[in-house]
Amino acid sequence: MPQVHPLCYSAGYTMVEADVIATEENAKTGEESVRIYEVGYTLIPSVKEEEVERIVGAIRGEIEKTGGNFIAEGAPSMMRLAYPMSAKEGGKRVEHDRGYFGWIKFEASIDTAHSLKQKLAENGQVLRAMVFQTVREDTRAKMKAPTLREVKRTDTIKSTPRRAEEATAGPVSEAELEKALQDITQE
Repeated sequence: MPQVHPLCYSAGYTMVEADVIATEENAKTGEESVRIYEVGYTLIPSVKEEEVERIVGAIRGEIEKTGGNFIAEGAPSMMRLAYPMSAKEGGKRVEHDRGYFGWIKFEASIDTAHSLKQKLAENGQVLRAMVFQTVREDTRAKMKAPTLREVKRTDTIKSTPRRAEEATAGPVSEAELEKALQDITQE
């Protein structure tokens, strides 16, 4: 695997920009590199639900056109954004607090990842997109069911009084209870 110069990362280059530098180094040696990438994208909320699949299909088409292979995909769904984002719509800036978020994991060359990033930046229906290198394995956190304690029917559950007064107090008569309720409601 080709090594990218450490200064590429420390100088503030993004992963794709560092990959472009690595591609140039590979071109010198004649080596073509295929890696695992993931694209996370947020579409503007004004897109109709029927159009969302067409836009995602265009993203998939861009990956396939340049020789990429799909690994996994998360269908876009409407979600609230952590902070408002603005996008240019119809010649003016519009702020959005929601968007359709989805992701695609794929295997492709460095050139494919760079080309995809450029196409997404040019697409007016994409609010924000990020292409980054990742691993093939599924890295999502697994939901773990809580373990329940088994109780036998013969076990008794004992309650402890909260205050010392409750521990020493005997049974309450109905008259005392009525008097306490009247005192509470009169206040």
